[in-house]
Amino acid sequence: MLTEKLEIRRAEKSDIPNILMMIKELADYEKLLHEVVTTEKHLEKVIFGEQKFVEVLIAELNGVLAGQTIFFHNFSTFLGRPGLYIEDLYVRPEFRGKGIGKALLNEVIKLAKQRNCGRVEWVVLDWNQPAIDFYKSIGAKPLEEWTIFRLSEDKF
Repeated sequence: MLTEKLEIRRAEKSDIPNILMMIKELADYEKLLHEVVTTEKHLEKVIFGEQKFVEVLIAELNGVLAGQTIFFHNFSTFLGRPGLYIEDLYVRPEFRGKGIGKALLNEVIKLAKQRNCGRVEWVVLDWNQPAIDFYKSIGAKPLEEWTIFRLSEDKF
């Protein structure tokens, strides 16, 4: 019997092409591929540059690229503590149902505990019922009384 080996690791510069590929795969799934304008160069700068804005964890199953999570620090004025905000949690379609999304999420939660964060937060599209069901199954609560606003660069 073959035992599957899941490894969650920090991204390296050599992962940049795959990070961008998975960003595009997620955007395509979310029907938002037309909004992806980032490049490998931009990603390298924000992940590994002088000012690191985001962190990336890579999931590999038996040495094969399976998914990633992209996250960064935010801050709660109510708690007076930092938090972690997950921008993307993505598992490639052929690897879904194997616990990889949960493993990626658990690694972010572990980092949040190590960093004394008060929260881990993310958003999910309201039509993505499999994701909503998964998040509820682990005890996450939807904040239905909050509405997300966005001001794009062309408006400021």
